[in-house]
Amino acid sequence: RMRTAIIEGHFAPGERLVERPLCDQLGVSRTVIRETIRYLEAEGLVDILPNRGPIVAKLNWDQARQIYDIRRQLEGAAAAHCAENHRPTFPRHLKKALSDLSARMNDPEWIGVMNATTRFYQVIFEEAGHTIAWDIVQRLNGRISRLRVLTLSAPDRTNPGISHMTAISDAILSRDATAANMAVQAHIADASSIARRFLSDEKEAGSDNA
Repeated sequence: RMRTAIIEGHFAPGERLVERPLCDQLGVSRTVIRETIRYLEAEGLVDILPNRGPIVAKLNWDQARQIYDIRRQLEGAAAAHCAENHRPTFPRHLKKALSDLSARMNDPEWIGVMNATTRFYQVIFEEAGHTIAWDIVQRLNGRISRLRVLTLSAPDRTNPGISHMTAISDAILSRDATAANMAVQAHIADASSIARRFLSDEKEAGSDNA
């Protein structure tokens, strides 16, 4: 629940995570809160500051850029390899994952969209046999999800996220590795441009208020 609250922005970046109020809100002990905070710290969602304690980790453009660079390489390679090598039974699984994602796009809670998006990519990585790459993506998933909430909610996005996913799916199912890689690159380029603008604006706003 804390992870979801951070991803969806209910806890603002830089906000202190105070044990007692969290215990009262979640109905758990301090031990559970401390274990959860350690887990979220390992995932990059929480920072522990000297003399201040745990806060919601801030996400800047340099960090986001690195995450998008990793995604370009890992997701592009997985999509291309999946296009070249998927089994006859695979299209059914990918179509279901895409259908589930499409059905979630209008959910009032972002976490449903995040889970469905993660599942869509998981199907591709597993079929490609890129299990180590998927482990790496999973370690970044909390921060990836925070970026997705920023970019999916942008009103001026060039293409809706589901259109990119559909393009990736179509290219894979057509066994066109080049098109699959290009569809991933287009998707990430669109998302990263929005994230860069948003995070740069946020940085400038913070400087103005300093």
